[in-house]
Amino acid sequence: MRVLSAALGAVINSIAVTAAPADLYSAFTNPNNHWDAQTTIDFPNSTAFENATERWNLYMVPTYSVAITPATETDVAKAVTIARSINLPFLATGGRHATSLTLAEVVDGLAIDLSNLNSVSVDAEASTLVVGGGTIYGDIFDAVYNAGFEIPTGSCACPGMVGASIGAGVGRYQGIYGLMIDNLLAVRLVTAEGEVISVSENDQPDLFWGIRGAGANFGIITSATYQLHPLSNNGQVLNADLIIPASMNGSYFDIIQSFQENMTAKLATISIMEYNDTVGETQILSNWVYIGPEDEGRALIAPVLELNPTLVNVSMVQTNRLIDTALNGLGRSICVSTRIDGWGVNYRNLSSSTFQTAFQKMSDFFADHPDGRGSSIEMEVFPNQAVTAVADDATAYPWRDTRGYALISFAWNSTETQQAGQSLARELRADYAATSGYDGLAVYVSYTQGDETLTEIFGDNLPRLIQLKKEWDPDNVFRFFHSLLA
Repeated sequence: MRVLSAALGAVINSIAVTAAPADLYSAFTNPNNHWDAQTTIDFPNSTAFENATERWNLYMVPTYSVAITPATETDVAKAVTIARSINLPFLATGGRHATSLTLAEVVDGLAIDLSNLNSVSVDAEASTLVVGGGTIYGDIFDAVYNAGFEIPTGSCACPGMVGASIGAGVGRYQGIYGLMIDNLLAVRLVTAEGEVISVSENDQPDLFWGIRGAGANFGIITSATYQLHPLSNNGQVLNADLIIPASMNGSYFDIIQSFQENMTAKLATISIMEYNDTVGETQILSNWVYIGPEDEGRALIAPVLELNPTLVNVSMVQTNRLIDTALNGLGRSICVSTRIDGWGVNYRNLSSSTFQTAFQKMSDFFADHPDGRGSSIEMEVFPNQAVTAVADDATAYPWRDTRGYALISFAWNSTETQQAGQSLARELRADYAATSGYDGLAVYVSYTQGDETLTEIFGDNLPRLIQLKKEWDPDNVFRFFHSLLA
């Protein structure tokens, strides 16, 4: 075990204000803990502590008094037991990519950094993938591709794979293979009691149901097993990156709406409304991916190409290079830490008029608030054939008929712009919800802002989830990401 802190234990009492209280220091450095030799304990004012706690989004972050980077699941369980014994709040993280403001409710707690649990193992014979709880998406692409397989993932390289999965796991491949939770076979889980258990359809099936859609409420996943699928189209996909100018936004959104009832399972699109400093106006950064032959993909996106975008880059790409290519590599470059306020909304109706209204409102905001021009709306429209093929009650995720996900992100450099952005974000979210096809606001838990009700996140599954929470975490120690017992 390695211990790094602002001072050595011999002088800990003299620096209690800037590092950690003596009892906290002793609780985690006690030799009787028998930590694995590769497990590290870090305290404030050290580089290692910063590395173990820094988040992708720097707005409204958790605060910690101590961080542990366990090398084994046994040490994860020990950390939970110690934290509970001294009434210390804790949060386990993988990619640390979630933006919900509920995470800021962790104050002077324990950070359980799972980054050392980043193993990736492909069993070609069983067509399965086993990853550690701290594995990020970017860790798996080559291993899976080189073994001759593919698996649905998200659209960025840096989120934790397990953390993204247990909310649902939406992405470009979901029309063919379903959500990531539909490909999750089993997990190893540290419970609120500090026990390590196996959870699957055969072991603790009720808990497995709840993990797939509300997993952050039930424990810390130290490893997960997924179903893999043979490479389609020899591992090649069509990737098209386009820039749609402001003058064509209406025609572009009309094309998006035209896919309301006929979005093929192999086609997915992401559209980002953003400000272009070079031309001085709002634009749409558009990405289309077709999981199949080039001629078929080009035929499907022909109406978009006919809009004469200001940038057109169409090519066939290996699936393990898609994240590095799509959206001009945004899925990798976006991993640099930032500060945003993110607001999500699901919609099953693709409404061109709503999208055009949002575009105009963003353009007005950019004109009025130049220091907010790092803001954007990302609209993901993913096919849902394989998603809706799974029974609604098979998992805890309630929004299987969703066709689109909007992530409204506001950046700022002044209080005035921050307040204006928050006001507009609420307005835009309400606009999307009004034409979404749902009775009210519906939100994918991984895209939450933090002000949503539990019903808006978990839908009709909420009562069953609450009962499950009372059984597995009655003391609500896993409470910092939309607690079911709030």
